[in-house]
Amino acid sequence: MFNKKLEVFFIALVVVALLYLANNIYMSNQFKNNDIPDSYKTRLKNKETEVLNQMQKHYGLKLNIPMIVTDKFKGRLYGLTSYKNGEIKIYLNKKVMQESMDYVVESVIAHEYAHALMFKLGKRAHKKDGHSIEWQETCVKLGGRDCQQYVDQQEIVMSKMPFQ
Repeated sequence: MFNKKLEVFFIALVVVALLYLANNIYMSNQFKNNDIPDSYKTRLKNKETEVLNQMQKHYGLKLNIPMIVTDKFKGRLYGLTSYKNGEIKIYLNKKVMQESMDYVVESVIAHEYAHALMFKLGKRAHKKDGHSIEWQETCVKLGGRDCQQYVDQQEIVMSKMPFQ
């Protein structure tokens, strides 16, 4: 009798695990194959507005720079600011948003707008100027929480832990 109960328990456990796995696969495919959720759009827009307000407060500039969410990035690049023919655009990586949306909102948007501002102010003459001390100070003034050159994967992992 005990063996039968144990067998039923394990079968139930396997069924629950398979359902959980199927749901995760479905949700990942939904995110991958559709536009980002409205809640993400709202968070991105709110942070963008906050950053632009800080830019106007600290630098007296009101810039209209497109912020484009794309799934065309290779690898785990979180964002990129491009400057081509006098036009500045900010790109955010959709592929990393599902697992790291908090990081994108809290760190990446201000990071990329700091680059855009440096371009606009003509303060980026050399490749190595991209993450200068002046850029870091600008990033902080724009509301960036983590103004480093590269994504801190350890910070992202630790922010997901139930304890802190």
